[in-house]
Amino acid sequence: MTVERITLFENVYLDVYISDKIDGFERKAILVIPGGGYSCVCSDREGEPIAQAFIPYGYNAFVLHYTVDKKQPFPTQLIEVAEAIKHIKDNSEKYGIAKEKVFVVGFSAGGHLAGCSGILWKHPQIYEKISMPYSYNKPTGVMLMYPVISPVHHGFSFNNLLCKEQPTKEELNSVSLEKHVDSDSAPAFVFHTSNDEVVNVKNSLSLANAYSDAGVKYELHIYPDAPHGIALANSITDCGKSYWNDPAMAEWVRMAAYWAENITENG
Repeated sequence: MTVERITLFENVYLDVYISDKIDGFERKAILVIPGGGYSCVCSDREGEPIAQAFIPYGYNAFVLHYTVDKKQPFPTQLIEVAEAIKHIKDNSEKYGIAKEKVFVVGFSAGGHLAGCSGILWKHPQIYEKISMPYSYNKPTGVMLMYPVISPVHHGFSFNNLLCKEQPTKEELNSVSLEKHVDSDSAPAFVFHTSNDEVVNVKNSLSLANAYSDAGVKYELHIYPDAPHGIALANSITDCGKSYWNDPAMAEWVRMAAYWAENITENG
Protein backbone atom coordinates (compact mmCIF):
# COMPACT_ATOMS: atom_id res chain seq x y z
CA MET A 1 0.00 0.00 0.00
CA THR A 2 1.07 3.55 -0.79
CA VAL A 3 0.20 6.32 1.67
CA GLU A 4 0.79 9.97 0.82
CA ARG A 5 -0.49 13.46 1.59
CA ILE A 6 -1.65 15.74 -1.22
CA THR A 7 -2.09 19.48 -0.65
CA LEU A 8 -5.14 20.88 -2.46
CA PHE A 9 -5.19 24.41 -1.03
CA GLU A 10 -3.41 26.08 1.87
CA ASN A 11 -4.19 24.01 4.99
CA VAL A 12 -6.47 21.72 2.94
CA TYR A 13 -5.18 18.29 2.04
CA LEU A 14 -5.95 14.69 1.18
CA ASP A 15 -4.49 11.67 2.93
CA VAL A 16 -4.31 9.01 0.23
CA TYR A 17 -4.41 5.22 0.75
CA ILE A 18 -3.69 3.25 -2.43
CA SER A 19 -3.53 -0.54 -2.49
CA ASP A 20 -1.09 -2.41 -4.69
CA LYS A 21 -2.50 -3.02 -8.16
CA ILE A 22 -3.90 -6.41 -9.09
CA ASP A 23 -4.05 -7.32 -12.78
CA GLY A 24 -7.60 -7.26 -14.12
CA PHE A 25 -9.10 -5.51 -11.08
CA GLU A 26 -10.04 -1.84 -11.02
CA ARG A 27 -10.95 -0.29 -7.68
CA LYS A 28 -13.58 2.28 -6.80
CA ALA A 29 -12.69 5.46 -4.90
CA ILE A 30 -14.06 6.58 -1.55
CA LEU A 31 -13.57 10.16 -0.36
CA VAL A 32 -13.90 10.22 3.43
CA ILE A 33 -15.08 13.42 5.16
CA PRO A 34 -14.80 13.28 8.96
CA GLY A 35 -17.15 15.21 11.21
CA GLY A 36 -16.49 17.76 13.91
CA GLY A 37 -19.31 20.29 13.77
CA TYR A 38 -17.35 22.38 11.24
CA SER A 39 -15.18 23.36 14.22
CA CYS A 40 -12.58 20.60 13.81
CA VAL A 41 -11.87 17.48 11.72
CA CYS A 42 -12.28 14.23 13.70
CA SER A 43 -9.85 12.23 11.60
CA ASP A 44 -8.74 9.92 14.43
CA ARG A 45 -12.06 8.04 14.48
CA GLU A 46 -13.81 9.11 11.26
CA GLY A 47 -10.83 9.43 8.94
CA GLU A 48 -8.12 6.82 8.54
CA PRO A 49 -10.10 3.98 10.23
CA ILE A 50 -12.92 4.52 7.72
CA ALA A 51 -10.49 4.61 4.80
CA GLN A 52 -8.92 1.32 5.92
CA ALA A 53 -12.35 -0.28 6.41
CA PHE A 54 -13.36 0.29 2.79
CA ILE A 55 -10.18 -1.07 1.21
CA PRO A 56 -11.19 -4.77 1.59
CA TYR A 57 -14.36 -3.95 -0.37
CA GLY A 58 -12.42 -2.90 -3.44
CA TYR A 59 -11.81 0.79 -2.79
CA ASN A 60 -8.84 3.08 -2.71
CA ALA A 61 -9.45 5.77 -0.12
CA PHE A 62 -8.89 9.49 0.35
CA VAL A 63 -9.46 11.42 3.60
CA LEU A 64 -10.22 15.12 3.24
CA HIS A 65 -8.98 17.66 5.78
CA TYR A 66 -11.09 20.71 5.02
CA THR A 67 -11.53 24.27 6.28
CA VAL A 68 -13.16 24.52 9.73
CA ASP A 69 -13.22 26.73 12.84
CA LYS A 70 -14.79 29.76 11.14
CA LYS A 71 -11.72 30.42 9.00
CA GLN A 72 -13.67 30.70 5.73
CA PRO A 73 -17.45 30.57 5.18
CA PHE A 74 -19.40 28.32 2.86
CA PRO A 75 -19.09 27.56 -0.06
CA THR A 76 -15.34 27.29 0.65
CA GLN A 77 -15.78 23.73 1.94
CA LEU A 78 -17.90 22.69 -1.04
CA ILE A 79 -15.22 23.99 -3.39
CA GLU A 80 -12.62 21.99 -1.47
CA VAL A 81 -14.65 18.78 -1.90
CA ALA A 82 -15.03 19.51 -5.62
CA GLU A 83 -11.27 19.98 -5.93
CA ALA A 84 -10.72 16.69 -4.10
CA ILE A 85 -13.04 14.82 -6.46
CA LYS A 86 -11.36 16.49 -9.45
CA HIS A 87 -7.94 15.43 -8.16
CA ILE A 88 -9.10 11.84 -7.72
CA LYS A 89 -10.60 11.70 -11.21
CA ASP A 90 -7.69 13.49 -12.86
CA ASN A 91 -5.34 10.89 -11.35
CA SER A 92 -7.60 7.87 -11.77
CA GLU A 93 -5.00 5.93 -13.76
CA LYS A 94 -2.28 6.63 -11.20
CA TYR A 95 -4.59 5.62 -8.36
CA GLY A 96 -5.95 2.54 -10.15
CA ILE A 97 -9.57 3.58 -9.77
CA ALA A 98 -12.57 3.79 -12.09
CA LYS A 99 -13.27 7.47 -12.79
CA GLU A 100 -17.02 6.82 -12.94
CA LYS A 101 -17.04 5.13 -9.51
CA VAL A 102 -16.14 7.86 -7.03
CA PHE A 103 -18.16 7.84 -3.79
CA VAL A 104 -18.16 10.22 -0.83
CA VAL A 105 -18.79 9.16 2.78
CA GLY A 106 -19.24 11.71 5.53
CA PHE A 107 -19.99 11.76 9.26
CA SER A 108 -22.11 14.26 11.20
CA ALA A 109 -21.11 17.71 9.86
CA GLY A 110 -18.90 15.81 7.43
CA GLY A 111 -22.12 14.08 6.38
CA HIS A 112 -23.54 17.49 5.57
CA LEU A 113 -20.50 18.27 3.43
CA ALA A 114 -20.70 14.87 1.75
CA GLY A 115 -24.38 15.55 1.10
CA CYS A 116 -23.46 18.95 -0.35
CA SER A 117 -21.13 17.22 -2.81
CA GLY A 118 -24.01 15.16 -4.18
CA ILE A 119 -26.79 17.76 -3.99
CA LEU A 120 -25.15 21.17 -4.42
CA TRP A 121 -22.61 20.09 -7.06
CA LYS A 122 -24.09 22.68 -9.49
CA HIS A 123 -23.17 25.62 -7.23
CA PRO A 124 -21.84 28.35 -9.59
CA GLN A 125 -18.95 29.37 -7.33
CA ILE A 126 -17.43 25.91 -7.76
CA TYR A 127 -16.98 26.51 -11.48
CA GLU A 128 -15.75 30.06 -10.91
CA LYS A 129 -12.90 28.66 -8.78
CA ILE A 130 -12.17 25.35 -10.53
CA SER A 131 -11.69 24.80 -14.25
CA MET A 132 -13.36 21.50 -15.11
CA PRO A 133 -16.26 20.11 -17.17
CA TYR A 134 -19.75 20.63 -15.79
CA SER A 135 -20.74 17.83 -13.36
CA TYR A 136 -17.14 16.49 -13.21
CA ASN A 137 -17.32 17.08 -9.45
CA LYS A 138 -20.55 15.12 -8.95
CA PRO A 139 -19.93 11.89 -7.04
CA THR A 140 -21.41 8.57 -8.11
CA GLY A 141 -23.15 8.36 -4.76
CA VAL A 142 -22.95 9.64 -1.20
CA MET A 143 -22.94 7.77 2.11
CA LEU A 144 -24.20 9.92 4.97
CA MET A 145 -23.59 8.75 8.51
CA TYR A 146 -25.68 10.42 11.23
CA PRO A 147 -25.56 13.53 9.03
CA VAL A 148 -26.33 17.13 9.81
CA ILE A 149 -28.85 18.18 7.15
CA SER A 150 -30.96 21.10 8.33
CA PRO A 151 -30.40 24.01 10.77
CA VAL A 152 -33.95 23.39 11.97
CA HIS A 153 -32.65 20.23 13.61
CA HIS A 154 -29.02 21.22 14.34
CA GLY A 155 -27.98 24.87 14.38
CA PHE A 156 -24.47 24.71 15.89
CA SER A 157 -22.71 23.36 12.79
CA PHE A 158 -24.28 25.96 10.54
CA ASN A 159 -23.05 28.86 12.67
CA ASN A 160 -19.53 27.50 12.18
CA LEU A 161 -20.05 26.78 8.49
CA LEU A 162 -21.38 30.26 7.75
CA CYS A 163 -18.99 31.97 10.20
CA LYS A 164 -21.87 33.79 11.88
CA GLU A 165 -23.59 33.52 15.22
CA GLN A 166 -26.91 34.59 13.71
CA PRO A 167 -27.08 33.64 10.03
CA THR A 168 -29.99 35.01 8.03
CA LYS A 169 -32.88 32.80 6.96
CA GLU A 170 -31.67 33.05 3.37
CA GLU A 171 -28.16 31.92 4.35
CA LEU A 172 -29.53 28.99 6.33
CA ASN A 173 -31.83 27.96 3.49
CA SER A 174 -28.87 27.96 1.11
CA VAL A 175 -27.22 25.14 3.09
CA SER A 176 -30.35 23.23 4.17
CA LEU A 177 -29.89 20.16 2.02
CA GLU A 178 -33.48 18.92 2.16
CA LYS A 179 -34.48 22.11 0.32
CA HIS A 180 -32.15 21.45 -2.63
CA VAL A 181 -32.64 17.77 -3.50
CA ASP A 182 -33.71 17.39 -7.12
CA SER A 183 -33.65 14.80 -9.88
CA ASP A 184 -29.93 15.53 -10.48
CA SER A 185 -28.88 14.73 -6.91
CA ALA A 186 -26.51 11.80 -6.39
CA PRO A 187 -28.00 8.61 -4.89
CA ALA A 188 -27.64 8.39 -1.11
CA PHE A 189 -27.04 5.77 1.57
CA VAL A 190 -28.13 7.20 4.95
CA PHE A 191 -27.47 5.82 8.45
CA HIS A 192 -28.70 7.22 11.76
CA THR A 193 -29.88 6.17 15.23
CA SER A 194 -33.30 7.10 16.54
CA ASN A 195 -32.02 8.48 19.85
CA ASP A 196 -28.98 10.42 18.59
CA GLU A 197 -28.70 13.15 21.23
CA VAL A 198 -26.41 15.46 19.22
CA VAL A 199 -27.78 15.33 15.67
CA ASN A 200 -31.50 14.62 15.73
CA VAL A 201 -32.64 11.75 13.51
CA LYS A 202 -35.11 14.17 11.90
CA ASN A 203 -32.14 15.36 9.84
CA SER A 204 -31.97 12.02 8.02
CA LEU A 205 -35.74 11.62 7.86
CA SER A 206 -36.18 15.03 6.24
CA LEU A 207 -33.51 14.19 3.68
CA ALA A 208 -35.10 10.82 2.92
CA ASN A 209 -38.44 12.53 2.36
CA ALA A 210 -36.81 14.99 -0.03
CA TYR A 211 -35.14 12.14 -1.96
CA SER A 212 -38.45 10.31 -2.14
CA ASP A 213 -40.23 13.41 -3.46
CA ALA A 214 -37.52 13.92 -6.09
CA GLY A 215 -37.61 10.29 -7.20
CA VAL A 216 -33.90 9.76 -6.55
CA LYS A 217 -32.59 6.44 -5.26
CA TYR A 218 -31.70 6.25 -1.58
CA GLU A 219 -31.30 3.68 1.17
CA LEU A 220 -32.12 4.59 4.77
CA HIS A 221 -31.13 2.73 7.95
CA ILE A 222 -32.40 3.91 11.34
CA TYR A 223 -31.13 1.93 14.32
CA PRO A 224 -32.92 2.21 17.68
CA ASP A 225 -30.23 2.85 20.23
CA ALA A 226 -26.75 4.35 20.04
CA PRO A 227 -25.22 7.73 20.82
CA HIS A 228 -23.83 10.13 18.25
CA GLY A 229 -20.47 9.41 16.63
CA ILE A 230 -20.48 5.62 16.45
CA ALA A 231 -18.00 5.62 13.54
CA LEU A 232 -17.17 1.97 12.67
CA ALA A 233 -19.15 0.71 15.70
CA ASN A 234 -16.35 -1.72 16.58
CA SER A 235 -13.28 -1.93 18.79
CA ILE A 236 -11.17 0.08 16.35
CA THR A 237 -13.16 3.27 16.95
CA ASP A 238 -15.01 2.66 20.22
CA CYS A 239 -12.23 4.15 22.41
CA GLY A 240 -13.03 1.50 25.02
CA LYS A 241 -16.63 2.68 25.34
CA SER A 242 -19.22 -0.05 25.00
CA TYR A 243 -21.89 2.32 23.70
CA TRP A 244 -19.79 2.90 20.56
CA ASN A 245 -19.54 -0.83 19.87
CA ASP A 246 -22.44 -2.69 18.28
CA PRO A 247 -21.98 -5.71 15.95
CA ALA A 248 -25.23 -5.03 14.10
CA MET A 249 -24.37 -1.41 13.33
CA ALA A 250 -20.79 -2.38 12.49
CA GLU A 251 -22.26 -3.99 9.38
CA TRP A 252 -22.87 -0.57 7.82
CA VAL A 253 -19.62 -0.59 5.81
CA ARG A 254 -20.53 -3.90 4.19
CA MET A 255 -24.08 -2.67 3.52
CA ALA A 256 -22.84 0.60 2.07
CA ALA A 257 -20.39 -1.22 -0.18
CA TYR A 258 -23.19 -3.52 -1.39
CA TRP A 259 -25.40 -0.49 -2.04
CA ALA A 260 -22.61 1.20 -4.01
CA GLU A 261 -22.07 -1.94 -6.08
CA ASN A 262 -25.78 -2.01 -6.91
CA ILE A 263 -25.74 1.68 -7.88
CA THR A 264 -22.83 1.25 -10.29
CA GLU A 265 -24.14 -1.98 -11.80
CA ASN A 266 -27.78 -0.99 -12.21
CA GLY A 267 -27.57 2.80 -12.48
